[in-house]
Amino acid sequence: MRSLLIRLLAALAVVSICSVAATAWLVVRTTTKAIRQEQAQALTDDARAYDTLLGYAATHRSWESAGPVVFSLAASTGHRVTLTRQDGTPIADSGSGALPARPSATVDPLQDLSSRIDSRAVGPFLLPAAERTALGVLAASVVDCLRTTSAGDSEPGDRVVRDARVVVDPSGRPRVEAPGADLSLDEACLRPRGALAEPTATERKALAQLEKLVNDCLRPRDAPEVHMSPDFTWRWADPGAVRAGLGLDTAVDRCVAQSRRTQLAAYTAPAALLYLTTPGVSPATGFDLSPANQARIAGVSALVLLVTVLAGALLGRRLVRPLRALTTAAARMRDGDGTARVTVRGNDEIARLGAAFNDMAARRQEAEQLRRDMVGDIAHEMRTPVTNIRGWLEAAEDGVAVLDEDLVNSLLEEAIMLQHVINDLQDLSAADAGELRLHRAEVDLAELLAQIAATFRTAAVSVLVDAPAGLTAPADPIRLRQAIGNLTSNAVRHSPPGGTVRLLARRTQDTVTISVADQGPGIAADDLPLVFERFWRAEKSRSRQTGGSGLGLAITRKLAEAHGGTVAVTSPPGEGATFTLRLPAYGDSGD
Repeated sequence: MRSLLIRLLAALAVVSICSVAATAWLVVRTTTKAIRQEQAQALTDDARAYDTLLGYAATHRSWESAGPVVFSLAASTGHRVTLTRQDGTPIADSGSGALPARPSATVDPLQDLSSRIDSRAVGPFLLPAAERTALGVLAASVVDCLRTTSAGDSEPGDRVVRDARVVVDPSGRPRVEAPGADLSLDEACLRPRGALAEPTATERKALAQLEKLVNDCLRPRDAPEVHMSPDFTWRWADPGAVRAGLGLDTAVDRCVAQSRRTQLAAYTAPAALLYLTTPGVSPATGFDLSPANQARIAGVSALVLLVTVLAGALLGRRLVRPLRALTTAAARMRDGDGTARVTVRGNDEIARLGAAFNDMAARRQEAEQLRRDMVGDIAHEMRTPVTNIRGWLEAAEDGVAVLDEDLVNSLLEEAIMLQHVINDLQDLSAADAGELRLHRAEVDLAELLAQIAATFRTAAVSVLVDAPAGLTAPADPIRLRQAIGNLTSNAVRHSPPGGTVRLLARRTQDTVTISVADQGPGIAADDLPLVFERFWRAEKSRSRQTGGSGLGLAITRKLAEAHGGTVAVTSPPGEGATFTLRLPAYGDSGD
């Protein structure tokens, strides 16, 4: 798959499939978690409703006043709460409509979900206010005793049982709890604890009634009588009359449970059916994973994938079209067509790539033209001295010219010019390759400019220096002198006889500025961008009468860049030209 469009479509398809799968997984996971939380909350609400109604039934003789309780539960849980009798006769209903086929639970305080009697069903064991008050005083005295004495010691202040507290049972009887303490070792508080444990008159009467019911139940089973305790435990009235191996203990336990239900039946509401439903939600609500629903899910996923691929195809075509145009233009450029360009539309990344390609192509075409011009310029610059040398040597060999001192000096001058061009080209080549090594040192600019000015004393142009004493710059002294010397030589060459060339050095913040200004004819505005090009001359005829190889300013620019600086030229009309060299004021002192 080498086509970018095909790879893009494949990537989009994979992304779409992964997105659909991840979304489906996330939805299922989130929905499952929400359903579990909702189910847990529903179970909690159902348990609270059941427990509330169970407590009501345990403390009321009928369901006549259960309506407000039912409506309060419906409002707090958001469920429809319905109570009916065993035959389906309504007792209280917070909603309307048909009921489920099966009830949620049976509300029976005498036989709850665990087949036990609800602890809130106390019946005749419910203590009157006077007995509650008396027992409360006893319980408070027990707590005070436990908190101020230690086990087996009557000395106060130890406070061993600090967490002793009074707990009131549904019958109204208080009892003392001491978590973490072993009250079996307590002797100091034994008397008040014993007084608290004694049954009241109400409890003795209810226990006598319960004991009679239990013994009446045991009589047909030919079992001895039992005595009942306030905690509903029992013991044989005559242990010697009990015959082992008859399983009487189980029979007694059954009779106790049956007798308690018989005793409490008159004090509790009859068993009722409880229906708990959520309006608008079917009991069968859940995930539909039927084949038809799976087919619908697969169809939607396929539609999403198809839309994604179609959108990717349209996007891919718009993406690939300019890339193909770029590829075609690059191939034309490779084959030598320097005019190859692409059409740029918009301002996105592809458009910017096309603009960069066009700019690169233009620069390449310009560089190619400069290379051709440079080759022609080098041939032109070297052809003249080589032709002169060869011509005079051939003339001397043929005896046409005499090889005297003047001819030798002329040939030497041509050779020196040729050597100068070669040296300049070598410097430029080293600079282009990044191999121009600098040996930096702190250069005294006033001294350096004075030395450069001294080399032009015999010229018809005055060279003036304006540099503060002590001004230095980190630079290679030889290369910096070469750069400034090229600028000064160029200024002297273009200044009229009797004119003045000014060498100025100043420091501004972190930059040292060196200016070379002449009083020549200046440079045309159209030529200013070209003055630092190789072999460029203002004379269109390329005359060598003014001297120079046409490489001095190009070398100066390379030397300035090697020092981390810049060189520029300004030429206001009628005011000559000013070349400005800017160098960093701080730098390394090494190579």
